[in-house]
Amino acid sequence: MEAASQDNVSPCNVDFDFRELSARDKYKLMIGTVVPRPIALVTTVDLQGRVNAAPFSFFNCLSADPPILALGVENHPDMRFKDTGLNVRLTEVFTVNIVSHAIAEAMHLCAAPFPPEQDELKAAGLTAMPGVKVASPWIKEAPASFECRRHLTLEVGKSRQIILGEIVFAHYHADVIDVDRMRIDPARLDAIARLGGNTCSTIRDRFEMLTPTLDEYHAGLSGDRG
Repeated sequence: MEAASQDNVSPCNVDFDFRELSARDKYKLMIGTVVPRPIALVTTVDLQGRVNAAPFSFFNCLSADPPILALGVENHPDMRFKDTGLNVRLTEVFTVNIVSHAIAEAMHLCAAPFPPEQDELKAAGLTAMPGVKVASPWIKEAPASFECRRHLTLEVGKSRQIILGEIVFAHYHADVIDVDRMRIDPARLDAIARLGGNTCSTIRDRFEMLTPTLDEYHAGLSGDRG
């Protein structure tokens, strides 16, 4: 696919008309650019109680009141629901487990195309713990887990759903959270993120940026003029 050619486009840019790109090219540009993306290792159960686990990097939090998470779940190429999408549709619950560096390889194994009757958690050496408020389990080895009830499902085209879930219960490793201040220690969480292709990253390099007040902003301008 050639880059878009327009008279008003800077010669220093490479530009694309997304309406003319293939679905695969749009996907490659988006996942390589919108980075880093958090990874949700989502656990669900089917109507027979069989556990499924699958990672998703089309994932984020959207609201705190109510507490809403979003998952982008794609269908199979023949438009059949994948296990996560089908299980959420039938049971209306799911659990998001945050992926730390310690369980990164186990998460990656859960992405393998196991049949519905295969328990990905057992195959990956992870421990399923009974949900407190929902039927889907949480993962003992995950530094944090959110039990969710389906809030709303948006059908996006033929092949994808955006599932909004309301958090109803949370689990944390004790060393991850300062309960008195309700602060998460990012070093202890040690979450990984998805970049483009098969590349992942850690969040171990960090820096602080405080939002300036208007007084500080104007003082800075005055200092520049001096």
